[in-house]
Amino acid sequence: MKISILGGSGFVGTRLIELLKDDYEIENIDLVNSPFFPELTRIGDVRIPAQMNEMLRGTDIVVLLAAQHRDDVTPTSLYYDTNVEGMRVVLDAMELNGIKRLVFFSSLAIYGLDKEMPKEDSPADPFNHYGKSKWQAEQVLQAWLSSHSDVTATILRPTVIFGERNRGNVYNLLNQIARGRFMMVGNGKNRKSMAYVGNIVSFVKHVLETDTEGCQVYNYSDGPDFDMNSLVQLAEEVLGKKIPTVHLPYWLGMAGGYVFDALAWITRKKLNISSVRVKKFCASTQTDSTKAHSTGFVPPYTLREGLSRTLLFEFVHPQPDSITFHTE
Repeated sequence: MKISILGGSGFVGTRLIELLKDDYEIENIDLVNSPFFPELTRIGDVRIPAQMNEMLRGTDIVVLLAAQHRDDVTPTSLYYDTNVEGMRVVLDAMELNGIKRLVFFSSLAIYGLDKEMPKEDSPADPFNHYGKSKWQAEQVLQAWLSSHSDVTATILRPTVIFGERNRGNVYNLLNQIARGRFMMVGNGKNRKSMAYVGNIVSFVKHVLETDTEGCQVYNYSDGPDFDMNSLVQLAEEVLGKKIPTVHLPYWLGMAGGYVFDALAWITRKKLNISSVRVKKFCASTQTDSTKAHSTGFVPPYTLREGLSRTLLFEFVHPQPDSITFHTE
């Protein structure tokens, strides 16, 4: 059984390859080489039909991870070129090569901000180009599936994914907490659904082995959800030190975010602070993942274990190499 992972050189793809490589024939197709699995990697672009048509020949299963996902991608048309048009190109290549199995990584961003525990059938209301493009990609896939009833598809909508070597929003938050540079915007009672990378890739393996027909859509997060105050408390316990925190009112945090927006525009540099990130930080971003956890899947790690493993790896026992993955 051959699995082609599109966009597998990154954070999630690397862990997925590590998990699957002993049980499946794996090929990673990405714009860049894999730092851990170069021997399994071919350089390719999901936006180029000729490449996908040729590279997916002989494939049994496609896992579509390739995406533009940062908050600050410019021009914004890149979100749609990769996330939407890339989906069309991949589906055409699947049809040409007779591939009947797809796993697609979408996102909880399709629901928008401050939604109360959205379920898989909750209405889409994306607030940014990333979420809008992921929703459009899902619509393209569903339309295609309506005339391809013999294809099995799984759509995953994971919440923010974190773990060792990741340099995304969760790492930035943990890094600020660990270094005593953290300022809480708001009261810290907003809850965040999160997914440890070791669990989400295990769920992918689970659905590959259990979903056998039709199209299934799953939200994915690990619970129970932490609020920001509890996350700081966990960091204190794992790191063995008191973490000072300063609480800023929401309006002041947003004002600071707009200042950084202006600085980024003036300097033409991508900064770690922005109004969008402040807004996302202060929002309660929770999801209902009951469906995923009702499939018989047992996560190998609790959320607390995943956060503890990440804190220990990054701030207590850092690795001698400098291989990291930059995401949101």
